[in-house]
Amino acid sequence: MKSSHLKIDLNCDMGEMPEAIADGTQEALMQSITSANVACGGHAGDKETMRLTIEQALRHGVAIGAHPGYADRENFGRLELKMAPDEVAQSVFEQVRALAQVAETCGARLVHVKPHGALYNQAVRDSELAEAIAAGVARWSRDVVLVGLAGSSMLDVFREAGFTVAAEAFADRRYEPDGTLRSRKFDDALIRDPNEAARQAMGMVERGLVTASDGSEVPVAAQTICIHGDTPGATKIAAAVARRLRESGVTLGRIVGR
Repeated sequence: MKSSHLKIDLNCDMGEMPEAIADGTQEALMQSITSANVACGGHAGDKETMRLTIEQALRHGVAIGAHPGYADRENFGRLELKMAPDEVAQSVFEQVRALAQVAETCGARLVHVKPHGALYNQAVRDSELAEAIAAGVARWSRDVVLVGLAGSSMLDVFREAGFTVAAEAFADRRYEPDGTLRSRKFDDALIRDPNEAARQAMGMVERGLVTASDGSEVPVAAQTICIHGDTPGATKIAAAVARRLRESGVTLGRIVGR
């Protein structure tokens, strides 16, 4: 089935692992994706990793976005924390601003913001937390796209805060029947097989459906699909997903802001 009328963004979380920058893994990923979510000092990242990642993205024509998370490097921002809304807003603001400042020195601009890890997953079901994320980004600018889980109320919160939004799905993660991501505490939470990830991406794009952990089909209307940069075999997964989509006539295009 050809899908020449369809367009999708492929995004990847980046700048999280210095070794992936040094050994060429991140550069290889850039060849398959259209948007990069750059860790900006919370769960990972520093000025040097930000700069190097932005420079790579510019070389490959990849859109640059901020990837703020809980400032909990020990747990890679994947442990749920209890923080006051204003604390979350301030942390998000500081992280986005830090990346924007580095981007400016590279002659680049931020197109989108995507929360990371536990911050993202909690905001799926916690509207107050989603509001805090939006408030933090708004302290810097509203002229960026906010990325959130497809089908979740966090997107409604982001829209109400005045942002353009992008609904996101995941090629390398399994889903629960309610449309949320399967917790990483389960061994089958990650999809490591490139062909399986490509099939899941195609189901999302062509049918708007994903098969959940119990075998049921869940509606997923996505504008952007994520491949995690730290998933084992991420470069092969990203390449397989991009190739399968293109072979089916899907156009890969970066997130477009205002």
